[in-house]
Amino acid sequence: MRPLLFLLAVFAAVAASAAEPVWLTDLDAAKAQAVKENKPVLVDFTGSDWCPPCKALHKNVFESAEFTAVASKYVLVELDYPRKTPQAPELKAKNAELSKQFGITGFPTVLLIDGKSGEVFGKTVGFGGQTAKEYLEKLASFKNTPEGKAALEQEQKTAADRSAQSRVLGQKINDAIAAKDFKAAEAALDEMFADVTGPRKAVMPFNKGRILLMIDPTAKEQALKYIDEALALTAGDETLAKPFKAFREKIVSGATSAPGSAPKGAAPKAAADSKKGA
Repeated sequence: MRPLLFLLAVFAAVAASAAEPVWLTDLDAAKAQAVKENKPVLVDFTGSDWCPPCKALHKNVFESAEFTAVASKYVLVELDYPRKTPQAPELKAKNAELSKQFGITGFPTVLLIDGKSGEVFGKTVGFGGQTAKEYLEKLASFKNTPEGKAALEQEQKTAADRSAQSRVLGQKINDAIAAKDFKAAEAALDEMFADVTGPRKAVMPFNKGRILLMIDPTAKEQALKYIDEALALTAGDETLAKPFKAFREKIVSGATSAPGSAPKGAAPKAAADSKKGA
């Protein structure tokens, strides 16, 4: 019985190892494989040693059991843009050209590509802390059809318009801070987050609390009310709530009368990114 159990354990370990997703680094080779296997190519443009959202995407999604279960549906490619890790000059140059070719403006960017035509039919930019299930559902929603590509084009246009609007509102917030006009800053934040739902909405009152203290360092009581509102909106998301709690403690202890470190996408100048969650 023991030898049999041992063999079964070895077999299970080998099977599990074989199921691990394999990431290529050559897009041309991946497209050739995709044509042969009749699969789409999933390309991850990442900054493996410096980009926090990239690291979070890999940890929360690409290293998850949920992704492992569906990874075989794609030919996977990782195009890395490290800042510290040595990279072969030819690979660095090739990846730089691919970044330019596909118009990559932020990391992480994940593309779904038709191996035969080379056309993009799916695209996500940034990572806002979604669960593996949520992220995979988004990928599955992209369709390699004329209608699907048209829908993606419209989605990208809407995102670009939203980004442009957020930049305008972000400038209004910065101008309001300079003018010490909290009401104007608050109105701009309300407009900026009008379409944001779920726990990420918590960034709005958190920003209000921080900006209020930037304008009036004595307004701690009202700032705390905004922070408490933000904490209530996190809906138990401890990752999001942690920096809010830390900032609240600093206000209560008197350790700060002005804004401290904020989560990515929460600072006034980064407010344009808050809807992307990147």
